[in-house]
Amino acid sequence: MKASDLFVKCLEAENVEYIFGIPGEETNDLMISISESETIKFILVRHEQAAAFMADVYGRLTNKVGVCLATLGPGATNLTTGVASANMDRSPLLAITGQTEITQMHKESHQNMDPVTMFTPITKWTWSVRDADGIPEILRRAFKIATEEKMGATHLDLPVDVAKMESYLKPLSSKKGIISGPTPSMLHDATKLILRSTAPVILVGNGCIRNNASNIIRRFAELTGIYSMNTFMGKGVISDVSPTHMGTIGIKESDYALNALKLADVVISIGYDLVEYSPKNWNGSNTKKIIHIDSTSAEVDNYYNPDIEMSGDLEFTINLLINSIETCQNEIQINSINKQKIIPTKAKFKKIKEEVDRRIEQFNDDESYPIKPEKLIYDIRSVLSSDDILISDVGAHKLWIAKIFKTFNPNTCIISNGFCSMGFALPGSIGAQLACPTRKVVAMCGDGGFLMNVQELETAVRLHLPIIIVVWCDSDLGVISTKQKLEFGKSVFTHFRNPDFVKLAESFGAKGYKITSTSEFSCVFREALKSSRIPVVIAIDIDANRNELLFRHDPFRD
Repeated sequence: MKASDLFVKCLEAENVEYIFGIPGEETNDLMISISESETIKFILVRHEQAAAFMADVYGRLTNKVGVCLATLGPGATNLTTGVASANMDRSPLLAITGQTEITQMHKESHQNMDPVTMFTPITKWTWSVRDADGIPEILRRAFKIATEEKMGATHLDLPVDVAKMESYLKPLSSKKGIISGPTPSMLHDATKLILRSTAPVILVGNGCIRNNASNIIRRFAELTGIYSMNTFMGKGVISDVSPTHMGTIGIKESDYALNALKLADVVISIGYDLVEYSPKNWNGSNTKKIIHIDSTSAEVDNYYNPDIEMSGDLEFTINLLINSIETCQNEIQINSINKQKIIPTKAKFKKIKEEVDRRIEQFNDDESYPIKPEKLIYDIRSVLSSDDILISDVGAHKLWIAKIFKTFNPNTCIISNGFCSMGFALPGSIGAQLACPTRKVVAMCGDGGFLMNVQELETAVRLHLPIIIVVWCDSDLGVISTKQKLEFGKSVFTHFRNPDFVKLAESFGAKGYKITSTSEFSCVFREALKSSRIPVVIAIDIDANRNELLFRHDPFRD
């Protein structure tokens, strides 16, 4: 068959449902082949960066490879931010770019550049297809690498003359990998360390969500009674209503739950990713014992040197650890001094948990306007169901959402915290709604990040997606402005003017609201949730003075 048809057949064999992108002259063969597919839908977007963000979130929510496509030259360069974001946030993604003829690639020609070199530092693997018969192997390898831990982005370049070639080969089928786990001696050592510790803490990261390990981790925490906390991208692995879960860490200056890590003698890190939150922030003295449980071995870091590393399937590993603890807890000697220390330490952890909850809930009834971040998040949480999806853009609102938004299930609060790209939430919400059409999807954006990919409102309107976009308005780049003020006493080059968001939304065919009081927001938000085919934009003024609290040092309290 024609090479572009074979390429699409290989995508079908990998169960690709959507391809997000913008076609170009050098991808026309591929576009025609996609149009003839019975299972793949092409989603035309308005900017290639947004296509990568959509593929990123689609991949996170489905655990399948999200696919985005662009032409050569500027199409490929526009993809890079979204591809880099997916790669550092560990989302499975395949980026496909068109290319000029092989005979033109060695010399100067129109829009010609080397995308393989460009994508090398921001993907796990990149390749240029040079013959039709290589397509089945190359596609299978790209998907295999994208979904192997740690998941991430891959990239394939398809020259226009290769797309026109012929091949008699067929797609390769995917095979399930081997489940690996810890050795008996590792389990025994980890069990002994846990049972003899006086203040163990569980630190939950993004890898727990990718590996669908929430249920077994909850069981581990409940059976052992060990207190826990999560990173930004680990929200929902353990429910925030759990009596032994102390919430989210990731803003060292204002993380009250960080006090528990200061007390901890053993940190059981599960699926923890250093790109999210540096271990220097919680192990600066390098005195803590660390048990590393993840699908891959630990990264090398001065402040993260695990005493025990257990790499492999998370559910399999933790099941073995639970069994080991239940078997050995009566055999391993725990002296009376340790027992006496455990009780007051748990009391301190309980007090920290209570204080975290108090801070989250202290403005639930506040009606002042501009609205406080805590109140806005509370009002949204009060209305959404536990399985609805909130997607955060990048800015001060991301920090508030991470700290305040109570999350009960994994993959219901999506935060970019590896690469942290502004402009992520609106296109991401489109990917989320396509992945989960029966669930409500809410994008929370700052007025800075929202306008970076506002063009995708047209995409959402065209696809009849009832996403809700809540825009936090303060006409400022809040995090940068606040940090400048704290260090230099003033902020510079961060202020801007906003458009009329109601008219802007309506010009795209969406519904727009401008909130003028705190009490008005809940009514409007409930009304927005009734939309079944039209996106809704809600602009609301935020009390940006609260942002300073995000960066104030919170002294340790006994």
